[in-house]
Amino acid sequence: MSPRGRPLFLTAATVVSAMGRGQDATLAALRTRRSGLRPCAFAGVDFGHVGQVAGIAAHALPPALARFDCRNHRLADLALRTDGFAEAVAGARGRYGAARIAVVLGTSTAGILQSETAYRERDPVTGALPGWFDYAHTYDMAALARFVATALGLEGPAFVVSTACASSAKAFADAAMLISAGLVDAAVVGGADSLCGMTLRGFAALELISPVPCRPCAADRAGLSVGEAAGFVLLEPTGEGVALLGSGASSDGHHMSAPHPEGLGAAAAMRAALAAAGLAPADIDYVNLHGTGTPQNDAMEDKAVVSVFGTGTPCSATKGWSGHTLGAAGVLEAVIAALCIREGLLPGCLGLDAPDPALGARILTANATGPVRRVVSNSFGFGGINCSLVLGEA
Repeated sequence: MSPRGRPLFLTAATVVSAMGRGQDATLAALRTRRSGLRPCAFAGVDFGHVGQVAGIAAHALPPALARFDCRNHRLADLALRTDGFAEAVAGARGRYGAARIAVVLGTSTAGILQSETAYRERDPVTGALPGWFDYAHTYDMAALARFVATALGLEGPAFVVSTACASSAKAFADAAMLISAGLVDAAVVGGADSLCGMTLRGFAALELISPVPCRPCAADRAGLSVGEAAGFVLLEPTGEGVALLGSGASSDGHHMSAPHPEGLGAAAAMRAALAAAGLAPADIDYVNLHGTGTPQNDAMEDKAVVSVFGTGTPCSATKGWSGHTLGAAGVLEAVIAALCIREGLLPGCLGLDAPDPALGARILTANATGPVRRVVSNSFGFGGINCSLVLGEA
């Protein structure tokens, strides 16, 4: 978690999702309440809705990075080349040196689509995978960090956090520790997760896919919509504007795929993040819920939020715009939180006139405006992993 009293500034940020490419497109989607979810037609899957990013198939990596080519790295590269992010990192590299900037990223499936394709093309006699398949540079869990570090010319510590859907949120906490320990001076934090057949069919097998666009916090919510996204943030100890004020993580280990019904681990993560930031619950102006749209997740998160904040703090989930982007959800929603702070925007949940009456938190169903100084952003994952970030004005 971030050391108390030492904010880390988000001096640059970029994000690509079904909402659009870049911060401006993301903000425009939030303001106009335009969802990026569309009927699924990916990898032979024709059920549910997905948050698919346009243009990935046509995007080519630079020749020097060709060995990393896969859908996940193309998606990451789109983000690196957006919002002036690569240029901002180049400036930081000049200030600190390439070896003093860490790369800490999250993903849950890495380049698994590449392995799915390779498996279909295996030798029918020997079962050998095709020669073009480069496991280390595409499907290996650490490949994303290798790709981003190489693309940005960075030589500091580089690793991937894979804690399911809390992955890129936990990356913020781990990067903050590296900076606090003096091992690096700055960090590129974020993550990427792209669509693949295993994810879509896996969630369907768990009966978690909604037949309609996901509707977090609705009384008749029927499940999640899978999305894909990539996002990156440059964290520095000096700057201005929005900063990471604190982070908290917990692991309740309740069940491999079901959340703790009382939200004990989620509440513990939120309390730890507030303690790290030196803040009280009353200091938070908005909670960006994990809010997947599944009956169990939304119910347990509501209990956790009410136990920490009571019933007065505005809350909403933004996955109705993007879908659940899995390991990239943490960074996508951290950037959304930063936009909310910068613009004074409180985005209400999409697709419902009123929240589920069984929920006790103050759920927004329409956009509102007003001062937003500090936001808690939640990310929870399979296996009982929970991570909360506090972002706000330093």
